[in-house]
Amino acid sequence: MRNVLAGAVLALSLLSSQPAFAAQWRDPYPSTYVPIPSGAVLIQGATVLTGTGSRLEGADVLLADGRIKAVGVGLAVPAGATVVDGRGKWVTPGIIDVHSHLGVYPSPGVDAHSDGNEASNPTTPNVWAEHSIWPQDPGFATALAGGVTTMQILPGSANLIGGRGVTVRNVAGTTYQSMKFPGAPHGLKMACGENPKRVYGGKGGAPSTRMGNVAGYRAAFLEAQAYGRTWDAYRRKHPERTAPTRDTRAMAAVAPLPNTTPPPAEPQPGVGEPMQEEEVSTDPVATVPVEEDKPRRWGRKKKSDDAAPESPPDRDLGKETLVAAMRGDVLVHIHCYRADEMATMLDLAKEFGFRIAAFHHGVEAYKLADRLASEQVCGALWADWWGFKMEALDGVVENIAIVDRPAGGCAIVHSDSSEGIQRLNQEAAKVMAHAAGAGMAIAPERAIRWITANPARALGIARQVGTLEPGKRADVVVWNRTPFSVYALAEQVYVDGARLYDRNDRARQPASDFRVGQEVMP
Repeated sequence: MRNVLAGAVLALSLLSSQPAFAAQWRDPYPSTYVPIPSGAVLIQGATVLTGTGSRLEGADVLLADGRIKAVGVGLAVPAGATVVDGRGKWVTPGIIDVHSHLGVYPSPGVDAHSDGNEASNPTTPNVWAEHSIWPQDPGFATALAGGVTTMQILPGSANLIGGRGVTVRNVAGTTYQSMKFPGAPHGLKMACGENPKRVYGGKGGAPSTRMGNVAGYRAAFLEAQAYGRTWDAYRRKHPERTAPTRDTRAMAAVAPLPNTTPPPAEPQPGVGEPMQEEEVSTDPVATVPVEEDKPRRWGRKKKSDDAAPESPPDRDLGKETLVAAMRGDVLVHIHCYRADEMATMLDLAKEFGFRIAAFHHGVEAYKLADRLASEQVCGALWADWWGFKMEALDGVVENIAIVDRPAGGCAIVHSDSSEGIQRLNQEAAKVMAHAAGAGMAIAPERAIRWITANPARALGIARQVGTLEPGKRADVVVWNRTPFSVYALAEQVYVDGARLYDRNDRARQPASDFRVGQEVMP
């Protein structure tokens, strides 16, 4: 009996510590990313910002087998290693942009390239941004030159629920799958405020008000809960039909939903990320085509929603995404400017049992910085962009610094721009300058977290990237000086230990296929 109980406790522990169905289900569009092989590299004598809050002077960083092997002073040179003279240089983790539209709004910016908003319905959780990514977007290469090694590509903000985002490695590829970050959970893009009510109210539909926005979120999640219960009822009634076979994969599309809001988890890096580093997304989606139901009026419920059907329920890709968000397998990212609306979204999350990874843009995030910290919600914000519309009017340039101040605060500098992504280090420098003007001195070893460790946390990949710690992926940037200088330039950029960009080596300055033949020859 003791062994049985021990086994049950172990099973419960495993279930609580990793996504449901992790051993059974695979992303139907899996990552095919393979790190570029590279030899050992030892960067010597640099100022190193580790991303953990430490600053090391005259330190070395050893990369080998695609990983950070060691960080310290006076490291031995491995046989055959390439030695990089880091004297006078600064070394940081690779920059991570938590909010990008590269590939879905690529350059050149023409209507034919406008693939970021599926503005046909206010709630489109069924769409995936990755299916719009154009890998030839020249913006990826210019972002690499700015030190960006990882980014989340999101749908736009026209919709209440805009669909899934995807985290990618900033490497050249023919397909988006060759860029897709192995094991990174999907994001779910939501938007509050002016955009959805303007887009759909302008068409004479719903929502046309902020109360219509909230009604739309609630209706979508209520329908997803009913969908989940229907699948639960089917599996309970027909356990013999739900074995993970080729013909029944769709039957386990949804995990049981919690009856109450789960308590906040203990603060830890990489909240929500898969336990196995190279494990692909575990949200179960079969590869068979499915015709989705026509939208019903908000809040209206089918009488059969909770019944136990004899046949497998029809799959609904949008409801699957929302259920995955409610069980924590998909991380929720919300475009939201005003503090009162962020508070409403925090309450919405409690109502339906999901956690918000980050509020994006958050011009008024400074007004509830303590609550964001206590609920472990990151603020992915601009350095000083505000005032361009009514909901962005009450901004302050100390916003990020204030969000960063409380214990457990998670401030992020994001771009939402194909230009801003090229200089996120200097955007962070502006925050430091604004904070200093208000009497808040912020050291470089803390500020670097805004563009490295904190976005990694919000994306659920903090156990793999975001800091220079042994065992993590060797995403490294060598700067010509402090990255928080207007004169700072990324001289070398390593992704998984491979030197993919070198400012002094034309052969290591990748260019999009789209640009081939378009350069002016001397």
